[in-house]
Amino acid sequence: MSADVEALLREALAPVEPPAALARNLETTLAGWTELAQDELEGWELAAMRDPRNWVRPAAAVAVTATAGTALVLVRVRARQRARRGQSSTLREFAERTLHDLAEETRRVLPDL
Repeated sequence: MSADVEALLREALAPVEPPAALARNLETTLAGWTELAQDELEGWELAAMRDPRNWVRPAAAVAVTATAGTALVLVRVRARQRARRGQSSTLREFAERTLHDLAEETRRVLPDL
């Protein structure tokens, strides 16, 4: 009886890959938020920043850019890792490729940095 319970638990807790459409929709949404936040930041003038009441929108845009941009980079790097699974022969090579992908995606998502 315990073997049946273990088998059922193993089957119930097996990892499930999300649908491809979900990943595409998430990436599209994150990219849109990042672009909108970057556009908001580009439109602000430093002279308007003297008044603390004007700080809310740029602060929110910075937060959205950082959060959505980071999530977008991670989603894209994770997709690359899945696509290239097995290409790295050592853990070090895998880590180097991952760091390279992180840097490349960060430059792509946040080009002004």
